Amino acid sequence: MTDKKDLFVYNTLTGQKELFTPVHQDRVGMYVCGPTVYGEAHLGHARSAITFDIVYRVLKYLGYNVRYVRNFTDVGHLLNDSDDGDDKVEKKAQAENKEPQEVAQYYEMMYLKATDALNCLRPNIMPIASGHIMEQIDVVKILMDKGLAYESEGSVYFDVDKYNREVKPYGILSHRTLEDTMENSRELSGQKEKKNPFDFALWKKAPKEHIMKWPSPWSLGFPGWHLECTAMGRKYLGAEFDIHGGGMDLVFPHHDCEIAQSIGAYGDMPAKYWLHNNMITIEGKKMGKSYNNFITLSEMFSGQHQLLKQAYNPMTIRFFMLMAHYRSTLDFSNDALIAAEKGLARLTEAKAKLKTLKADAQSSSFDAKKIIADALTAVCDDFNTPVMIAHLFELTKHINAVSDGKETITQQDKQYLEENLAAIFDGILGLKEEKSGDDSKVIEGLMDLIMDMRSTARSNKDYATSDKIRDALKPLGIEIKDGKEGASWRIL
Repeated sequence: MTDKKDLFVYNTLTGQKELFTPVHQDRVGMYVCGPTVYGEAHLGHARSAITFDIVYRVLKYLGYNVRYVRNFTDVGHLLNDSDDGDDKVEKKAQAENKEPQEVAQYYEMMYLKATDALNCLRPNIMPIASGHIMEQIDVVKILMDKGLAYESEGSVYFDVDKYNREVKPYGILSHRTLEDTMENSRELSGQKEKKNPFDFALWKKAPKEHIMKWPSPWSLGFPGWHLECTAMGRKYLGAEFDIHGGGMDLVFPHHDCEIAQSIGAYGDMPAKYWLHNNMITIEGKKMGKSYNNFITLSEMFSGQHQLLKQAYNPMTIRFFMLMAHYRSTLDFSNDALIAAEKGLARLTEAKAKLKTLKADAQSSSFDAKKIIADALTAVCDDFNTPVMIAHLFELTKHINAVSDGKETITQQDKQYLEENLAAIFDGILGLKEEKSGDDSKVIEGLMDLIMDMRSTARSNKDYATSDKIRDALKPLGIEIKDGKEGASWRIL
């Protein structure tokens, strides 16, 4: 293909782009914070998954042997990301009258189904927090022995002030001082057992009604949210690995706490490079259920949301996200998705047209190798997919011009483009060819017909037929819900 290129990555830790040099030659360890599995995957999850899928693909393209680890959080992540309150997974389980692990595993599978549809390569290892309780307890013991953690009423907290004074400044990733953190900290209910409000939980004593709890030297309880990544990252990637990734919302406090735990316990900065993707907004507003603009991926695929004008296939969503740099805010709108759908169709058609081009010229009228080289340089410059895609659109113009007889191409350049375009399109960008939305429109039309038939059955009090339709669709991955405003359906 092409010569191995230098890779530059933006390191949140230093606030600048750096030449990527792996800790171990030709081997790369990458840990990415995955979802807390108490609900369906949404657009924000998709952005993180696609961002680090691109990182993974580029590293593999460059010839590195990559071990990619992404966790699932199924315990310890409390509401409002605090150290007090309900566990997100347990609260969902109570609402659905299910076991917490039943809920967690269901949404793990839902997440993987959605990211598979987006053509994200699965990580090499996908550990779950509840499967690594002993490793997390071991980290707490080390911090206790070093005097950087203290027990209070059966819970254990990290002593941020002592760490900041005696070990290293706290907040080196977010570039916050402890004074900044103190000013923005507030005394929350149930946290008077802490020395300081900014200390964070390593282990929480579980109340009697709490379901997910384990024995420890301090209490029957569960690990703090920040602890799992320290334990699992070190277990699977070693004392120092190359890349730690996640959403920008995790920089503080999650990753700052993770760094403090690792340095406090082992004296090691866990990762050399810290990469963070930016957030999704919906027509200029932050995405959230309170704004009524929270869109899950299954709703995107089916078009079943009030903000959606149509269903969007997974490759359209992937391409839409790749058209913005991963560190920039990405604003969702139907117009932007429709434009992405058309743009992807143009590239796909040009890629197919390339194979049919007449290549009998003695020289090409354009520099095919330079366009490919520029595209690869772009993606190796902090994974700049929008610039890479811009070079592909430039190439599309030349392919169409050759097809129209306005430009020429040699057989050698044609073959070079076929090989490299496949490597870029399929391998690096992960854009697999799909039918352009026809399937989704057929499904939508069939479901409209089925829902009308079911509504007629219910109007005639033929509940047996109504239930039969609902039950028959469930194994096919389609769920029907009956509500006050009528029945609705979604693809699971």
